[in-house]
Amino acid sequence: MRRDSKRESGSGMSEAPTAVNAKNMIGEIENRSSHLLAIKTDVETQGDFIRFLIREVENAAFTNIEDVVTFVKWLDDELSFLVDERAVLKHFSWPEHKADAMREAAFGYSDLKKLESEASSFRDDPRQPCSSALKKMQALLEKLEHGVYNLSRVREAAIKRYTAFQIPWVWMQETGFITQIKLASVKLAMKYMKRIAAELEAIGGAQEDEELMLQGVRFAFRVHQFAGGFDVETMRVFQVFKDKARGCLMKENQSDSHHQLKSSAGRRLDSGREILKQNSSFSVVLFLM
Repeated sequence: MRRDSKRESGSGMSEAPTAVNAKNMIGEIENRSSHLLAIKTDVETQGDFIRFLIREVENAAFTNIEDVVTFVKWLDDELSFLVDERAVLKHFSWPEHKADAMREAAFGYSDLKKLESEASSFRDDPRQPCSSALKKMQALLEKLEHGVYNLSRVREAAIKRYTAFQIPWVWMQETGFITQIKLASVKLAMKYMKRIAAELEAIGGAQEDEELMLQGVRFAFRVHQFAGGFDVETMRVFQVFKDKARGCLMKENQSDSHHQLKSSAGRRLDSGREILKQNSSFSVVLFLM
């Protein structure tokens, strides 16, 4: 009934949308025709230029991934002059697989490099709330972990393709750029512990001390596992963090009654042992015992 009522309600109103639709269709056809004409023009007039690019891609061989990044940027800049890159290139013997592999390597490396730079350049602002600063550092660590994990998933297949196309792949190995990523995570752990140590000193004796201290240990443990250890400087900061945390525990214990002391100490012992159970090699958290 509703459809009928709409049909009956004024014949003049149905003509306007029809005219508009027809106009839109004509405009779409014209635009499509113009686009196809532009593609045809590129195919006919840019042949020598495209064949030059084909030779450049086919002959490209690199030993340094940074050179691949530079080459891909240059190639994409050159191809951007075409009205429709894929539509034009399909009319030529374009080395698509090699070009795509070079782009993949260049973008993958660049993404990791940005992650490393973001983590390494992080500066803790003491004017910001502690919780906000810690969340930022946790988010950065998660980015680093995901970046390394995603690389590990595609590494084996990617190395085979890169080898075939003479694209560097050493940066993908655990001994490659990943070492820089892990070093950045270690420096992040150092900043994290410094911030918590400062916070513990500022709020010494508060009930939040124990949880904040454990939060720092968990983060340090996580980075220790991810990076495979700490450098000397970070281990030194960890020692300071450990001493401050122990001092906070002593202050809290002194302010409790004997009965509360026994029960809370038992809970702290349980928490410390639970962390140690996860990985016995992380013996630096013995201050919780």
